[in-house]
Amino acid sequence: MLKTIKHYDYEPMYYLTYKQNICYSEILVNDIPVDKNYTDLGKGSTVTINNYIFKSGTQKVTFRLYPAIKGSDFDYKILREETDMQIDISESDNVDRYKKGKEIASYLTPTVDGVNENGPIKIFAAAGKNYYEASFTFEAKVPYEFTSLEKSQDLRKWNQEKLEQKVVDFYKKQWRLINYKEIEEYFSFLELKEKETCQSAFDSRKELEENLSAYLEPFINPTFRLEPLENYQLKFYGDGKIVCLELTSTEAKMRGKSALWGKYKKDGSLRAKYRKYYLYIPEGKDELEILR
Repeated sequence: MLKTIKHYDYEPMYYLTYKQNICYSEILVNDIPVDKNYTDLGKGSTVTINNYIFKSGTQKVTFRLYPAIKGSDFDYKILREETDMQIDISESDNVDRYKKGKEIASYLTPTVDGVNENGPIKIFAAAGKNYYEASFTFEAKVPYEFTSLEKSQDLRKWNQEKLEQKVVDFYKKQWRLINYKEIEEYFSFLELKEKETCQSAFDSRKELEENLSAYLEPFINPTFRLEPLENYQLKFYGDGKIVCLELTSTEAKMRGKSALWGKYKKDGSLRAKYRKYYLYIPEGKDELEILR
């Protein structure tokens, strides 16, 4: 991968920064999940999103807000008046990727006029509801172009029983490769995914080595044990061109996680590793491949 990654005089890195209050959320870029929060009442973070930008042009950000239920000291059944979400998109040069970059786009949830005991206030426009969704777009200019998603079949048009069986079989195959430590065959499935994601982030040797180390954890950590592949559901992303298996659990820490996962010990603590495969079927083909 180090030999195939092209470098440029200017390497744009795009970041999504969000802050949310009194709600749970999902954030997607081009209909691919970037962040899911079903545990924290308030949360903020910055994530790199080049991985979800396939080519220059208009990119779409979607977010969904849910009531913050069953928390340690909170349990809201509806979205509150104080609920809000702010998302900012910024661009930096990869030479100094962590330096604050220029703002590309910004979105803040809408408010309406309200009143409380202290007088007039602004309240969340969807207060009292149990779901809110909104989208906005921004323009990105990148020096690479991936046509993989564009040339993917719309999997919603497939026979759903046949498709689900294909997806389950793919996950079972990956489960066996990890369980029986078939490292070479396991990595053979990752070529397209890694080729595109490493290029989009203009990865250095250090970053490639860190990525490799994360992939190898289930193979070299003697305490790693896979959980049974069960209690899953088929989920579509990428406007129907991507499919994966997610757990059906509504437990906060498990909700929306991959059905392929295991537990292991590291640095004296028990941890979980989820291996999610965003799969697609290229035009003219009949078999699933890993896209992201």
